[in-house]
Amino acid sequence: MKETKMMRSVFCRSKKNILFAFGCLLLLFSSCVKDKKVQDSKIEYKLFNLENSGWKSKSVSHFLSDIEYKATLVPLQYYILKNEGNKDLQKVDSIYESLKDERVIEIEFKQEQEDDVLKSKYTNRDYESAVKYMSFIIKNDFKIVTQSGDTIPCLGATFERNFKVAPFKRLLLHFGNILPEENIKLIYEDHLFGNGILKFKFTETPIKL
Repeated sequence: MKETKMMRSVFCRSKKNILFAFGCLLLLFSSCVKDKKVQDSKIEYKLFNLENSGWKSKSVSHFLSDIEYKATLVPLQYYILKNEGNKDLQKVDSIYESLKDERVIEIEFKQEQEDDVLKSKYTNRDYESAVKYMSFIIKNDFKIVTQSGDTIPCLGATFERNFKVAPFKRLLLHFGNILPEENIKLIYEDHLFGNGILKFKFTETPIKL
């Protein structure tokens, strides 16, 4: 009889311990979920403010020989969102922290009458050669000069092929080793269309989260 009562007592204590441990785990899980939701809400709010401030407003244009050259400083967060999506905002924030010393600049070339700007009458080379130049060589024609006087070469240029659907040609330029708070000036030595050296000065501090 005593053994039975003792076994019941031990069983009850074990059950209480299990319930207590389960309760602690549940509270810990709830706390983690709550923290993640709070963190995601903060990032969503920051991205909302970034979007409303006009993420593609930092543009500079030049017109030479019937061609418009338009350079736009693209906020790094939106470039990351474009590639990663918005399902995991903490991942987006983490990637930004690891890449915040980089810059992405979008540059468009557009003929005044919306003619194909890579035609030989604008580039003085056959069409295939112009496409190859824009795809593989043109990155060497770009550099950035920072506010502190450093010259940064272009790490790479991505030619967005629109197969003659859009009336312009677009490149995404990638640069590294630039402090997030520094103003920059893009220098383009135009060997493709032969219009000399163009300077695009971005005077505002880059948008950041």
